[in-house]
Order: sequence, then C-alpha cells, then structure tokens
Amino acid sequence: MPKRETELGSAWWSQSLEEMDREVARLATLCRVRILEPGVIERVLNNDDSVCGINNPAAFRKLRDALMMHYHLRDKAVGALGEIHAAALVKRVIDRLAARYGDVLGSRD
Repeated sequence: MPKRETELGSAWWSQSLEEMDREVARLATLCRVRILEPGVIERVLNNDDSVCGINNPAAFRKLRDALMMHYHLRDKAVGALGEIHAAALVKRVIDRLAARYGDVLGSRD
C-alpha cells in the first residue's frame, strides 16, 4: 500500500477510535466507573455493574456496548493497519483521553 494511502487509513482509524473512546469516557464518567483501573474493563465487559459508583442501568448498558464496539473497531484496525500500528493508535487515543479526563477515569498503573 502506498504511504499516502496508509496515512489516510491511519487518520480514519484514529478518528474512529477517538470518537468511540470519547463516548466510553463520557459514559464511564456518567456511571462513575474508573475505567482505566486494572481489571475494570473486563468487569464491565462481563456485565458486572458493581464497578459503578451510581445506579444507572441504562448508562451502564450503553457503556458496555461502547466498550464492545471499541474492541470491534480495534480488531478491524489491526486487520487494516497491522498489530503494531493499531496498538500505537490505541495507545495515543488512551493517552489523550487520560490527559483530558485526568484521574476521573482512574489510573492505568
């Protein structure tokens, strides 16, 4: 694939992942879920709403759906861009979200 086409593909995947992850962050904030804490994403995906700091079943369902869509998009990005490039895109998106939301989403450590 020519470099220009790869750059356009990267930009599209980056924007798509950014939008999806912004929605995950918004819903996590609404549910008071510290989504970046170790093990929390897995608990949400396993439908464990005890990670919520507030009772909001509709928002939790949307959060879980958004996380599942994030992983679907990430898998598609891996197929389109390769594992290493897709992982770098995801890391940049998460770093930007962590900087934007601060400690509200939890710590990745």
